[in-house]
Amino acid sequence: MTVVVSNKIWLEGSAAREDGQPVSANPYPAGSQESADWLEGYTTLEAEQLVASSDPGEHM
Repeated sequence: MTVVVSNKIWLEGSAAREDGQPVSANPYPAGSQESADWLEGYTTLEAEQLVASSDPGEHM
């Protein structure tokens, strides 16, 4: 489980993804909490979509 410290930075990462920027657009130093928060924002929607999607016939 990832702990997000800065919602502002999380939102920056989410906005970058929505704008079509690559993950390499992360402006924060690798290994920093800020970088982790940005990456969490960038990747959260993808993970949620994978969990929320269902296989055809799953509810049969």
